[in-house]
Amino acid sequence: MSLLEQVSVSKKANIYFDGKVASRSVFFADGSKQTLGVVLPGEYEFSTSQGEIMEVTSGRFEVLLPETTTWQEFSEGTQFELAANVSFKIRNTAIAEYCCSYL
Repeated sequence: MSLLEQVSVSKKANIYFDGKVASRSVFFADGSKQTLGVVLPGEYEFSTSQGEIMEVTSGRFEVLLPETTTWQEFSEGTQFELAANVSFKIRNTAIAEYCCSYL
């Protein structure tokens, strides 16, 4: 979906890695939440506190999923799922965007 309707959006951004990753929280009437983020070129390690589905909405990421040793490429329109309480790495060479849904 390219348009989120009937939502509330946090005015304050979530800023990570000295401003190289930023996201905004989007809240739905049913109580669910998503984040929309922008990632500048670099390599970053994230941790999850709950399950997530990460959809690449523009650009591409290389992702080192938990318990793997091979980077996988995810480009615009693709997604990957993460369990709760895991760490993963992403890297990119150009600005990319994502939408994160929480399970």
